[in-house]
Amino acid sequence: MLLGELNTADRPASSRVSYNVVSNELLADKFVLGPWPLFIPIRCASTISLRFQGSGLTALLIRNWIWAMLVSAEEGNYSMELTQLEFFLMVVEQGSFSKAAVRVYRTQPAVSIAIRRLEEEIGAPLFDRSQKTPTLTDAGELVYDYARRILALRDQAQDVVSELRSLERGRVRIGANESTSLYILPHLILQYREQHPNVKVEIFRQVSERLPREVLDRSVDFALLAFEPVDTDLESFPILQDELVLIMNPDDPLAKRESLKIEELGERSFVAHNVKTASRHKVIEAFEQHHTPLNITLELATVETIKRFVQLKIGLAFVPRMCVAEELERGTLATVPVPELSYFRTLWVTHRRNITLSHAAAAFLEVLRERATATLPSQSPAKTSQIPIKSASTRAPSKRR
Repeated sequence: MLLGELNTADRPASSRVSYNVVSNELLADKFVLGPWPLFIPIRCASTISLRFQGSGLTALLIRNWIWAMLVSAEEGNYSMELTQLEFFLMVVEQGSFSKAAVRVYRTQPAVSIAIRRLEEEIGAPLFDRSQKTPTLTDAGELVYDYARRILALRDQAQDVVSELRSLERGRVRIGANESTSLYILPHLILQYREQHPNVKVEIFRQVSERLPREVLDRSVDFALLAFEPVDTDLESFPILQDELVLIMNPDDPLAKRESLKIEELGERSFVAHNVKTASRHKVIEAFEQHHTPLNITLELATVETIKRFVQLKIGLAFVPRMCVAEELERGTLATVPVPELSYFRTLWVTHRRNITLSHAAAAFLEVLRERATATLPSQSPAKTSQIPIKSASTRAPSKRR
């Protein structure tokens, strides 16, 4: 349903713009970043459609806020400031006004005043202040989503300008789960920094299920995850295959065996990851098929902790081989094959489809492609050649339709 339209066609051609305010999504056909505190289309006959989730009074308030900002910026009344949005995001992320003030190098009253002004401009409270920890209201949830996108666009614009000044500078933002962050990326980053020592690499750790959304929201340039996303706006390629293995203390009597059956593990205690992953589901399924109890006596938050508990003989565990390669080589952990439980997983790299990556991100993606070629020799060349990137050695973007 079309909620509102502001048409400035009667203004001079250089500033002629139109705004369509609709419900349920944020879209921008074409725009340029002007000196305003928000993204406003100027000197072009393009249209920005603003859609958002919500209904009733909350939706109306957000609709009016967006509309008011556009009118205000067009008329030169720049009431909305990016610092207000930055303070707002920091309060949400820190869960405290005082902690947010420390992070943004301001006093707590200054942060509180900025949030109050933002709420006045929106026309609705963003936080439920009756709680000890600031809790987002319905309007706050909506504004938080848009504020992240706005500031992400601002950051991207700054990065592009920085790269135009010097190809020696740049930033790569990579999303990864725990195991990939600890056991795959460190070696790749070392290889990358040998070629590009001045590029900043940022790793954002997240569970694999949430990484596709981080890529689509432009919070990261690309992500490494344990499954291939099905979203048509994403493009992926495999980088590594990994095996699930049974680990134990080297002094465990089972460590002397050449192989084990699942039935032999029914009386043993297991240490498991508390995140519900495909690997965990596979183990549970295999034990059920063999009518053998799986005695998970302890659930832990990280693979590193699991390895430590196994070394202390508290239990056995099934973990990805890449997570214990060093311990197996040093002999601080042992593994015995379980032929009835054979599970291989593929690690994928995913990025937005049909985009032009920054020079820094494109160069890191090349490192990942080299790793994929080295570890997956049977992979078809056509699979990796479909990645639309801009070469780090040229400014001309290369896209495949």
